Amino acid sequence: MLRIKKLDIFIARQFGLLFVGTFFICQFVLMMQFLWKYVDQLIGKGLSLEVLAQFFWYMSLVLVPQALPLALLLSALITFGNLGESSELTAIKAAGISLMQAFRSLIVITLFVTGVSFYFQDVVAPKANMQFGQLLLSMKQKSPELEIPEGIFYDGIPNCNLYVQKKNLETGKLYGIMIYRMTDSYEDAAIILADSGMLQSTAEKKHLVLTLHSGEWFENMKSSDVTGSASVPYRRETFADKKIILDFDNDFNLTDAGSISGNAKAKSLSQIREGIDSISHEYDSIGRAFYRDAMMMQFGCRQISKRDSLALLKKVETGKVDFYKDFDKLSSDKKLAAVNKAIMAAQNSVGNLEFKAMVTKDGDNMLRQHKIEAINKFTLALSCIIFFFIGAPLGAIIRKGGLGVPVIISVLVFIVYYILDNTGYRMAKGGMWAIWFGKSIATAVLAPLAVFFTYKANNDSVVFNVDLYKNLLMKMLGMRVKRSVMRKDVIIEEPDYAADKACLETMTNAIKEYSMTHKLKSPPNFINVFFKFSPDHDMERIGEKMENVITDLSNSRDRKVIDLLNEYPIIMVKAHTRPFERKWMNVVSAIIIPVGVFFYFRMWRFRLRLQRDLKQISATDNMLVERMKEMGY
Repeated sequence: MLRIKKLDIFIARQFGLLFVGTFFICQFVLMMQFLWKYVDQLIGKGLSLEVLAQFFWYMSLVLVPQALPLALLLSALITFGNLGESSELTAIKAAGISLMQAFRSLIVITLFVTGVSFYFQDVVAPKANMQFGQLLLSMKQKSPELEIPEGIFYDGIPNCNLYVQKKNLETGKLYGIMIYRMTDSYEDAAIILADSGMLQSTAEKKHLVLTLHSGEWFENMKSSDVTGSASVPYRRETFADKKIILDFDNDFNLTDAGSISGNAKAKSLSQIREGIDSISHEYDSIGRAFYRDAMMMQFGCRQISKRDSLALLKKVETGKVDFYKDFDKLSSDKKLAAVNKAIMAAQNSVGNLEFKAMVTKDGDNMLRQHKIEAINKFTLALSCIIFFFIGAPLGAIIRKGGLGVPVIISVLVFIVYYILDNTGYRMAKGGMWAIWFGKSIATAVLAPLAVFFTYKANNDSVVFNVDLYKNLLMKMLGMRVKRSVMRKDVIIEEPDYAADKACLETMTNAIKEYSMTHKLKSPPNFINVFFKFSPDHDMERIGEKMENVITDLSNSRDRKVIDLLNEYPIIMVKAHTRPFERKWMNVVSAIIIPVGVFFYFRMWRFRLRLQRDLKQISATDNMLVERMKEMGY
């Protein structure tokens, strides 16, 4: 039976208060970062406080799923950092309560937050995205004087097309202006050219005032002829300065959201599935239509009977039909006409196929976007659990509370997650990576990290010990340190030089016999290494004798003896026989071919190194024996 203990309530209370505070901090930071993208659309628009409040409200709802995992990470770090710094975590462990038991109440809270995150993404965020997109679209049409682009015609003003060659953002002046004005008929159309000008709204925000400088005005005058047979008269005007009043309602009005209804971010999971089905059905039908068209236009051929086709094939095989010869018989004009016709047909086919490719590419992009958003709802919710199991164990390991170290670690973890997730999103969206791979790469990298930190914290293992990882890396790569035997200032027991001398001579003979029976230069047998392992007891005995002699002679007062002891290499007596101690690990590494190849050549390297080490040991043995003889032993 699950019982709620006082410890669970205590930890949950500490965590809950911090979670609420960090959530609002993370939400504020994300909103400020998100606001930079749309600050140009807010400034100078004359938006009311109500509209701005809606803008920030919908923005906050959209960013809630992103703020939740970051708040969990930061609050978990601070909570267990404070418990560790105040020695409360030590007291908890001393009472026989493991770290996972201390996590119990917070795991329940994290799972609840994960559910809330998924609910927001599936229910709240799509509606908020729809409203947010509608607001942005309406803001773009609020003040056209700020939205006029360079180099293209702008049709956001009723009954008017405006072209601007260059625009000064600081002064608001427009250069190289061309205006095409018309109502419902061609007869009263007007074309206005101006060197420069400026567009401003009136005080009542019902009209736009266009001030033009150094330009010309061409305008058709409406014909009075009822029959319309008379030509339409026009007038031409050259001006230095001129003001034009344009009708434009500059009050804020929400535009139709139909243009953004196909956005995958504005859909729930069920709507995304329906959207994928409808898009797939639509573009499948388009693809079939394109296929039929291609088979008819580009790849189709006139149907002929089997008899005629066999006859034609026979003529081609016998050389009676030569297309190049028939082409050479044509006149120059007919040759040119045939070539031009072929080129035109090829160009038309290429243009047609490029257009069809563009259409199908749009459909593929829409499908990818829908699938990405569907997977994103799960991965972003799952990140809450991952971030908690990164933050809580790290807090217990580091044992630093406050906002200093936890904030730094949280920012680093979030940056790594953001880079991986954003890279995966862009690659999946562009079609370079599979969608499932692109959207799961961040989870695949951080999930093992969370398991590792949780394991280390639960077992009170050292995580940030540089020497530990250095030694592990050196062991994997087969690197080793040089032996270091220091001369002792105080010697309690003198070495037995006579016994050591005899042991060295025996070891030298054993090395000679070992070198003759074991061909270390030859590559190891693959089957024996990975499947039929047998220990090398001879090498183990040689290594044991060497270490015993070194231990005894390290008590020597002779400096030369100590120097010679440092010439002995540190040998690994098992590394040349098998990759791992356990048999099943050897079998698995052999089955996984890249791993097996790596360990095979690693062992071969150890065998070659062992051969060099044995020569070094024999030479050092002889020098030590000679030194002992000089000492009178």
